Amino acid sequence: MTHEHNKPTGSTEADARILIDQLLRQAGWDPSDKSQVLTEQSQDGTRTDYVLLAQNGRPLAIIEAKRSGIDPYSAKQQALPNAKKRGAPFIFLSNGELIYFWDYTNDDARIVGSFFSRRDLERLVYMRKERKPLATIPIPVDYLRQGEARSVRPYQQEAMRALDHAVELGKRRFLIELPTGTGKTDLICLYLKRLFQAGRAERVLFLVDREQLAKQALEAIQDLLNQYPAYWLKPGVVRAEKQITVCLLQTMIGRYREFTSGYFDVVVADECHRSIYGAWQTALTHFDALHIGLTATPAEYIDRNTYKFYHCKPGQPDFSLPILSAFRDGYLVPYKFATGITEILAEGADVDDEHYDPAEFERKWTNEDTNRLMMEEFDRLAHQNYLELAPAQKTAPGKAIVFAITKHHATRLAQYLNELHPEYKGRYAEVITSDVADADELIRKFKREELPQVAVSVGMLDTGFDCREVLHLVMARRVRSPILYQQMRGRGTRTCPKIGKQKFVIYDFFGNHKYFNDSDTDIFTGTAGGGQSSRASGGKPEATELVELGLPDDWLEQVHYVEVGPQGERVDKKDYVTNWEETIRQQAQSDPVIQKVRDDQPLTEEEEQELAERLNQPRYYFNEDNLRNAYRNPVGNLIDFIKAALGLAKVKSREETLDENFHAWLVTKNLTPDQAQYLILLKNRGITKGKVEMQDLFAPPLSILNAGQLGVELFGEQGLREIISDMNESVFASA
Repeated sequence: MTHEHNKPTGSTEADARILIDQLLRQAGWDPSDKSQVLTEQSQDGTRTDYVLLAQNGRPLAIIEAKRSGIDPYSAKQQALPNAKKRGAPFIFLSNGELIYFWDYTNDDARIVGSFFSRRDLERLVYMRKERKPLATIPIPVDYLRQGEARSVRPYQQEAMRALDHAVELGKRRFLIELPTGTGKTDLICLYLKRLFQAGRAERVLFLVDREQLAKQALEAIQDLLNQYPAYWLKPGVVRAEKQITVCLLQTMIGRYREFTSGYFDVVVADECHRSIYGAWQTALTHFDALHIGLTATPAEYIDRNTYKFYHCKPGQPDFSLPILSAFRDGYLVPYKFATGITEILAEGADVDDEHYDPAEFERKWTNEDTNRLMMEEFDRLAHQNYLELAPAQKTAPGKAIVFAITKHHATRLAQYLNELHPEYKGRYAEVITSDVADADELIRKFKREELPQVAVSVGMLDTGFDCREVLHLVMARRVRSPILYQQMRGRGTRTCPKIGKQKFVIYDFFGNHKYFNDSDTDIFTGTAGGGQSSRASGGKPEATELVELGLPDDWLEQVHYVEVGPQGERVDKKDYVTNWEETIRQQAQSDPVIQKVRDDQPLTEEEEQELAERLNQPRYYFNEDNLRNAYRNPVGNLIDFIKAALGLAKVKSREETLDENFHAWLVTKNLTPDQAQYLILLKNRGITKGKVEMQDLFAPPLSILNAGQLGVELFGEQGLREIISDMNESVFASA
């Protein structure tokens, strides 16, 4: 490296090295240990700032350091001969703020979130030697799932071929859109097996955003990939060094810094359209991996940021299966609507948007008579028609899911159903919500045993719940989100040959299907038809309806109470938080598990589970769902909330949060190095002011650096306006 003279004070290579040493320590390197890191090495007249060594002493990577303000990418040609002379297969370029990773025989240098560990780099070297062309690994034609032989469907084979093609071409991000019930999880497990067999992957992260999805993913992985050790990384539990990690996005947001950017080879994000926003994005972009996004949401409703992240053109996933094709080819079971049932919601009694208070809505539109009437009509019709739907269904009326408005509402509906069937002694219908003791066991029974026949739920079974035997869906609530409507409908579409399932019935007491112009002859797909009567001719709903993060319904942000317990008792959010904080402080004096959380010690999985069960007891029902609502924090987990109660929550400074959001956003862009360096300049201005405006570029201090003209040269005038707007929206608006 040629050292520059007359450098400005306060910004030298020595300063950059202090930062680089710190970043190396975070990635598990000890810069003072000569068996790991050599510094300022000279060889054949060239000088290298750092050489990172393998355990056998061979060079793995060199690091070329540049002072802050100099784009490290510019040192590429200087670093390349140094790496080749030393036989180091990888190069890092860094100025202490940006880090580029360069696998120079395969790709161009790209921005990464951290240095890679010795284990990461050794794994990459090993995989490179062992790698086989994907074409040499046959695409399977059948597989065993829970002991049952299943065929790999033509579209699943096609998706695998498309993935192969993308991987061989070097595409690092891939978006798959498959309707609910068409086997996304099975497909991805079968594809991961191919990557393992081809030596393309050794460590995989499977991200989901609901506990039920995590359980189902782990179940599928342990069934289909049983030779590869897998586990669920839970909050507060020490991480395991296993090949497959299943994790909730909400957990990874708080833990991604425990992993280097090179730790995983593949990151799968389920329902990925929910993961590309603000804090959620950092958990994804930190990992320099092959990213595979899965979604059941129709392309029309996926935000443009999702397409950008996965390097797709807007509205064009890398692979998609239209829902109409899945129905036509028999991969999904069709549905019909129960006719002649009482509609609870009278014409003209609609509420303008989703920001309504469900308890008020329940009080206004349902009472004991209407609730009884709904359940009686559903139950009578279900018993009449279940053998037409599935001739081999033994117990009447077959599995049913009832979607209720509130927890209180769910309890009453289940009670009325059980009164209709005294012969089952209260076990015919069960309420399944986060406040029910051992909801997991009830879900297991619903899926595997004769009773309960009916599951009544609020928000817990509407997405990500997989039970193939479901023959009846009861919409006893209002739905105005097109995505949520399709997800709820998707609970019934799975095929189930063992009961001869041919169709399922939707009992829509609130006229939701009319709102979306959905019928069994003209299926609402989100791309044609749909909307209120004023939009009966079809077409895409207004943009305001499209933003759907899959988090609990918007009203949870608006209302001031939390619904707790089976009866859905309303507790003011402030009171709930006060009770929580008092309880935790009190228990911290004697409870050894809470003391471990207080002392920042990792819990065992058993301790974490036992703690969660103990806190979710009658009276307060302290659980993650209720705490997220009370704290208005959709990404918090139990450990975060315990630390908050004990006053230990490490609250990031606004600058740290913005810096993290900025780097996560930057990684999603296909930028030239000059553009990236320019945006770092603007980011610092944004942190000071709270946003960046065009006029800032033409006023001091940015005008001194000729920021306006430089920005136009780099992006074009319109492109500069767009990137500034995107930066404000993605980075600064969320802080």
